[in-house]
Amino acid sequence: MTDHATPNLPARDFVVTSAFYATLGFTEDYRDSDWMILTRDGLNLEFFPYPDLDPATSSFGCCLRLDDVDDFYAACRDAGLPVTTKGWPRIHPPRREKSGLRIGALIDPDGTLLRLVQNP
Repeated sequence: MTDHATPNLPARDFVVTSAFYATLGFTEDYRDSDWMILTRDGLNLEFFPYPDLDPATSSFGCCLRLDDVDDFYAACRDAGLPVTTKGWPRIHPPRREKSGLRIGALIDPDGTLLRLVQNP
């Protein structure tokens, strides 16, 4: 196994979080009252309970390094996520950044920013 990291993200409600990510193709691999793990292909997202989180002031985030950022973005669009600059959940389409990488964004129902980064 190669080195890897799994983001630990907040969830106000595991049921709501699991249902949201299921629309994007994630499956629930583990859940108890203190921890939840969701997976999709090679992606792993781990969640801890944070029932008092205010999504409007959340500063949680991570990067999803994707072999096909357009495919993941299409799954977000197919799930009905809006392309907008306000509110959550929402998405931002991938675009080429100064770094040369194509990067989009997903903001989940808890206000967490997941950057969608195309692997070079």
